[in-house]
Amino acid sequence: MNEKLELYPKMFTWLFIGLLITFASGYALSLNPVMMTNLLAFGAIPIFVIELVIAFVLSIRIAKMEPMTMKILYVIYCILTGITFSVLFVAYEISSMMSVFIITAIIFGLLALYGYKTKKDLTKLGTIITIALLGVIIGSLLNVLIFKSSGFDMTLTLLGVFIFVGYIAYDVNKVKQLVLYIGEDKAAVYGAFSLYLDFINLFIRLLQFFGKRND
Repeated sequence: MNEKLELYPKMFTWLFIGLLITFASGYALSLNPVMMTNLLAFGAIPIFVIELVIAFVLSIRIAKMEPMTMKILYVIYCILTGITFSVLFVAYEISSMMSVFIITAIIFGLLALYGYKTKKDLTKLGTIITIALLGVIIGSLLNVLIFKSSGFDMTLTLLGVFIFVGYIAYDVNKVKQLVLYIGEDKAAVYGAFSLYLDFINLFIRLLQFFGKRND
């Protein structure tokens, strides 16, 4: 029990570090439009590929990977996400992004608390939201290529909000079991990485709903 109590402060500390890196690097890059444009013009696809590789490696090598290696990969992922986030700082008003960030943090906190406190097995929830997420991804691709409907896009965005709200509770709950197999340090970093993805995805979707764009 003590191990779990020590795990969560470490995990949320790494989550905070990751979010700070992403938002700070994204904002800093947005202040240099020329560099931002050049980086995204030549590096958008490589960045996406590298992020996929990092996520894949963290998932399949988690048992054998050293904690320091995990931390380095996590920081690299957060920096790369910050590069793509620079576009949001240009497209949306800063005050609006801050408001949405606060809303996201409140929702995140409530669901994280539920995931920590509940004694229910959320494994089935994980299966359901994973299937739903695959459906959203396929639907988004079809909408871009075929339907091109703004209404359908908003529906998928709303569904994405509920999916990542579910993922927050699921991932916080899952780390309770994860720590038993891979140890506290690695569980803290991997848990932070999972929750980082949940937070970022929820933030982006809420920003689409409530964010105020720059004129």
